[in-house]
Amino acid sequence: MGKISQGVQEGRYAVIPRTVIFIIRDDSVLLIKGASTKRIWPGKYNGVGGHIEKGEDVVAAASRELKEETGLTIKQLSLCGTVIVDLEGNTGILLFVFRGGYENGELIPSKEGSLEWIPINKVDLFPVVEDLPFLLEKVLAVEPGAPPFSARYSYDEAGALHIDISS
Repeated sequence: MGKISQGVQEGRYAVIPRTVIFIIRDDSVLLIKGASTKRIWPGKYNGVGGHIEKGEDVVAAASRELKEETGLTIKQLSLCGTVIVDLEGNTGILLFVFRGGYENGELIPSKEGSLEWIPINKVDLFPVVEDLPFLLEKVLAVEPGAPPFSARYSYDEAGALHIDISS
């Protein structure tokens, strides 16, 4: 059939795909504290994740990022939601939000930052990225087999985050 343009046009809204993964063990969540050398969110706690590379599907990308940043291999990652992050101009981020249960394995830190099991009920005591409390709450609320949530982030002129939830 050949290569099809899929309607890609310069100037049309485009997104950069990324993943974030929350691994749950008992009443704790695995978070990464961003290395001081990171360009964005140094010293802030976040879920594990990163960019989706060309040729990867979203689950493969999430599994790869998890392995690279933690050393863990989780057999079952569940898609819990998607978030569109509107940025300036015609570019945004499409974030695929996953959850997995800790199975076994030793944590192996990476250059991305240090790994910590944080009690879920104490996450608010740590310096977390701005949307982490929202994402973690949504991830924990998604029942197995339930449809994923859908949200959109935007920022106002003062730089404040606004979250719109579709489901």
